[in-house]
Amino acid sequence: MSYSKTILKRIHPIAGGVAIILIALFFTSTIIVEIIGDLELIATLKSFILYGVCFLIPASIAAGVSGFKMLKRPPNAGPLAKKAMRMKIIGGNGLLILLPCAIALDYLASQGDFGTVFITIQAIELIAGAVNLTLMGLNMRDGLSLTKARRNKQATG
Repeated sequence: MSYSKTILKRIHPIAGGVAIILIALFFTSTIIVEIIGDLELIATLKSFILYGVCFLIPASIAAGVSGFKMLKRPPNAGPLAKKAMRMKIIGGNGLLILLPCAIALDYLASQGDFGTVFITIQAIELIAGAVNLTLMGLNMRDGLSLTKARRNKQATG
């Protein structure tokens, strides 16, 4: 195994883990502060989430790129193909839905506007976040399964 492949095998799970943790943190903290209902706390969280996106985007890119670079050839079937397809959805969902929602929610919250538009965007963000969290969890499951299968094959082969 080459040096760069070894580095990729370390970067991939770390970056993916960071991305999953951040999305889970954004998601659960949003639900908690919405239940609490403190508008100042909601506005503060929306600002923190927007700053957190500055860590989420590079972590997601690192996970996707490192996973792709470890492939010998593009997958056309099986768990690797499913992971690749999910990554496209995760990336599109993040850039086209979650990022604009985070920006809009931070802006609206900073203006003290927690009306219908805020609530609607918040609902969209929570749904898209749940989708990404689910897809990332499935990718993690498949990745762990592939790693276990590869280790078993090396041990017996």
